[in-house]
Amino acid sequence: MKEVKKVSKWLVVIGAINWGLVALLNYNLVTIVFGSWPGIEKGIYILVGAAGVWGAYAMLTNSKNK
Repeated sequence: MKEVKKVSKWLVVIGAINWGLVALLNYNLVTIVFGSWPGIEKGIYILVGAAGVWGAYAMLTNSKNK
């Protein structure tokens, strides 16, 4: 479970950086790197979204336990 948390945190960080690049520079790193493979690109977005949901759940459940 520890590895899942680490991977999830990194996916959230990567997703946040990508959104920052999109907002500031109109530069979508995921599309540039994986644009020729739409299935992989979509899979990355799904993984980043799932990591965000996992992170939100972890924050909510940890705050209730304290």
